[in-house]
This record gives sequence, structure tokens and C-alpha cells, in this order.
Amino acid sequence: MQPPAVPDLAHTHARPVHWLATATAMAAVVAFAGLLQPGPATATTAAASGSAPAAPRPAPDATTADYPLECGGAPVKIAQRVTGDLDGDGKPETVAVVHCEAGSGTPPHALYVLTHAKDGPGARVVATLVEPARQKNVADLAVRDGAVTATLLGYSSPDVPSCCPDERERVSWSWKGGTFVRAAQADARSV
Repeated sequence: MQPPAVPDLAHTHARPVHWLATATAMAAVVAFAGLLQPGPATATTAAASGSAPAAPRPAPDATTADYPLECGGAPVKIAQRVTGDLDGDGKPETVAVVHCEAGSGTPPHALYVLTHAKDGPGARVVATLVEPARQKNVADLAVRDGAVTATLLGYSSPDVPSCCPDERERVSWSWKGGTFVRAAQADARSV
């Protein structure tokens, strides 16, 4: 009798103990692979640390700024204020219409852009969009799409009473190249 060309493979017949050993070994490999997974992300965000996300810092408070107005002892009045992100840094700025409080008449307005003070609470003036020396009044102030828009009311001559401006100009300012650039709007006209 000739020996078979293939050795006897009696040990290859699967018995329940073999299946149980294979299943146990596979479970051990999967469990060990799970232990080798990378840990959680280590970025230091408020959500990852378990605390609530920090609220965005509010826009600067216009009442805390020191305005460069010469009012001769009269108080400074904030006539209007709007907020918005003007320079695209994700932090809101405040735009304030300010004038000296007068007993009568219509004092000229100044238009300022405010940001947070560098060294503590409060606001600081970072740009002057309208100087009070221009003898303008500001109306319809708004911030839209990162631009400041307003209507400037003025006077065609010194004979026009200060109560009743007779010129009207729609303007906007946008942050470009590190400064505010002024643009006239299409509806500029005399009243």
C-alpha cells in the first residue's frame, strides 16, 4: 500500500471546541484593538473641556468712550449708536453719532468708530468718519454687510437756519486696506 500524497489532516475537522477557541481569540483581538485607539482630541475648546462655550464679547459701550469733542463745558450726547463687525475679525465694533449737548438749535454731529479699550473695560475711538467741523448732522445710521451707511444732512450756505438742513447726502464707509474708505451713494441730493 502506498502512503497518501497528502498527509492525514484529521486535526482539520472542526469541532465545537475549535470554533469556541477561534471566537475567543477574535474577541480578544478586537478588544485589544479598541484599547489601542487614539484618545479624545486635546484641543482646548470650551465644549471639549465640558464647560459652556464662551459668549461672544459684546460690542463696546458707547457711553464709556472718551470722545475728542470740544464742548466748552457742555456734556457730550450720544444721539445714535449701531454695532457690527466692520473689519471682519469676528468682533463687533460700535459706531456712535455724538454731539455737544446744546440748549437750542442743532449742533453738528461727529461720527466715531469704537472698539474695546486695550487696557481694561471701556471703549476707545479708533476712527472718525465725520468731523464736527464739517457742520453735518447724521441720520439713518446703519451697519449692513460690514459697511457703515448714513445720511449726512448739511447746509448750502450760512444763511440756512441750523434747524433746517437743505442738503442731503447718502454715504457709506467700508474697511479696506487698514482704513475706512468713504463712498457716496446714488441718492445724494439737495433737500
